[in-house]
Amino acid sequence: MIHDDIPIDTFLPLPDHAGQSSARRKTGIEIEFAGLSVDEAGQVVQRLWGGTIAPVDDRDLKVTGGQFGEVKVELDISLQKKWAEDLATQALGGLVPVEVVTAPLTQEDLPQVDRLVAALRKAGALGTRARLGYGFGLHLNPELPAPNGAGLVEVARAYAFLEDWLRHSDPIDPARRVLPFVDPWPTALKDALAQAEGWSVAQFAQTYATHAPSRHFGLDLLPALQHLRPDALESVPEAHLKGGRPTFHYRLAEARLDEAGWSVAYEWNRWCLIEAVAANARALAELAQRWQDHRAGLLPLGSDWAAQVEGVLARANLLALLSTGTGQET
Repeated sequence: MIHDDIPIDTFLPLPDHAGQSSARRKTGIEIEFAGLSVDEAGQVVQRLWGGTIAPVDDRDLKVTGGQFGEVKVELDISLQKKWAEDLATQALGGLVPVEVVTAPLTQEDLPQVDRLVAALRKAGALGTRARLGYGFGLHLNPELPAPNGAGLVEVARAYAFLEDWLRHSDPIDPARRVLPFVDPWPTALKDALAQAEGWSVAQFAQTYATHAPSRHFGLDLLPALQHLRPDALESVPEAHLKGGRPTFHYRLAEARLDEAGWSVAYEWNRWCLIEAVAANARALAELAQRWQDHRAGLLPLGSDWAAQVEGVLARANLLALLSTGTGQET
């Protein structure tokens, strides 16, 4: 299986899109875990990357002036009132994760995040499968390929067709499946994207707002669309509009800090594969047509969509193309 060949110790480069180089694109990373307090995690960050620990309040802190910019360390709970957060934290205990949020990092600096994971693991950090009820995520926030949104629709289409394969090839933890944070994209949205070749960002934003007006998907595009086309999101509930920013917000990845063989590089490379499909017009078109045929019942009864995706990825040889530094057809 292609999934078995995804590197776990090397960060593949992002492919270029629509004539735009991806070499300078930065990525912010959010890592959730248990087993350490906010103070303990902050000390790990400071020891590894330097800087000064500055308390934000009685639960959160920042590490400023370090080698890789400002790092936030906080309890990952967000309710409307602080007193409600305090009560929830006391009631849920270790089920409320500590979260480390990095500044946007260059692709050259991304390996430093796996060094941080190793240090957190050594200090006692626990990942999502360490105990029943955990549901910890790794969020990747890569900058958009271009300031005007070029490449965004193609990446959205690629994710729509690959999502089932991603979930099938490495199933997410049951606790995360039942929590309302990484829901699958609605089938109606995927159906629309199968016919979305040549769409503008405005067309996509209107369709996305209609079918997926929530932050709680494996790929949350509301921040990017709020940045690019806020006028198209008037129907989205205000609680799900947390501010626009020119990044993807990929939430499907899991944080398995205490497990041998898991790395941020592994999850990053799965994201790179999505972008590689987006940058490969032939593979993207084949997946779009196969999705339409699949939905119309034109393919053999019992055919498995994940298996079809596997075949398209194999023929496109995208992992090999990514390793050349382009992820595109040559």
